[in-house]
Parts: sequence; C-alpha cells; structure tokens
Amino acid sequence: MSADVGELSGLGLLTWAYRPGLVDRVVAACGRGEQRRRLLPARLVVYFVLALFSSAPYLEVMRHLVEGLRGQGLLGEWHIPAKSSLFRARQRLGSEPLRVLFATTAKPMGTEATPGCFWRGLRLLAVDGTCWDVADSPANEAAFGRPGNGRGHDESSFPQVRMACLI
Repeated sequence: MSADVGELSGLGLLTWAYRPGLVDRVVAACGRGEQRRRLLPARLVVYFVLALFSSAPYLEVMRHLVEGLRGQGLLGEWHIPAKSSLFRARQRLGSEPLRVLFATTAKPMGTEATPGCFWRGLRLLAVDGTCWDVADSPANEAAFGRPGNGRGHDESSFPQVRMACLI
C-alpha cells in the first residue's frame, strides 16, 4: 500500500466521529437511502467519501476502510467493487448528505480547559488555503476563471478553484 493510505482515517475512527445511526438518519432525511440491497450501501459511501481526503486511489481508500472488518471475519462474501461502481455510488449519494452531516456535527471541540485552544480568553483559529486545477471546460472557466501565470499577461492552462478554510 502507498504511504498515503496510512494517513487515512479507518472505518473505526470514522464511525466513532460520525455514528452509524446519525449517518443513516442524515441519508434518510436527504432521500438517499437504498431502495434495494446494494454492494455499496449509502452509509458505506458516506464513510468512503469522508476518507477520500488524500491522494490515494479509490480502490486503496476502500481497501483501507474495510480491512479491519475483513480481519475480524465481518465481511463474509462481500468484495470491494470496481472503481466504476464507486464513482456511480458517489453520484447516487450526491453532496447533500455530506453538507447536512457537516452542518449537524461541526462545532468547536476544544473548551477553555483544553490546552492550546484559547489565549487570553480568545479561541485560537488558523486560516489556510490552496488552489486546485479543474477540468478545462467553458463552464469551469466561467465559474472559476484562469489565474495569471507569472510570465506576463498570459493565463494559466487550467481554471482553478481557490479554497480557504478556517481551522
């Protein structure tokens, strides 16, 4: 496995942070529950999408998520689906359940008693940002634009999404 997989959160940690019952309620509230039994149930797809915040390939992310279950004999005949099935499952799930899950659970974790969270009565925060190249399409160019390239008045090869977050 690649070094990136070791940096991912395992299914145990994800189910601790986002309890299965909460994930099931959010999925149901968003109307994304299964209508038939699937190889990739919506709850697993939510955990899979949460674990994708790394540069590891799709199949390695899924292997990492379920390896502990396989070691305990809890997977039975279940097998890791093809990469195309993971893409379709993400599309079926959509972004709404993840937005609702975030809105439901996002809150400051540190209290004034937590070392390093406050300074002179003020909560400490950090701001960080980055840019991602996105597909070179007219829609992306209209939405995100093209930054300059530092060599003059030319524009860069790809439109870019700029992201900033408050931590």
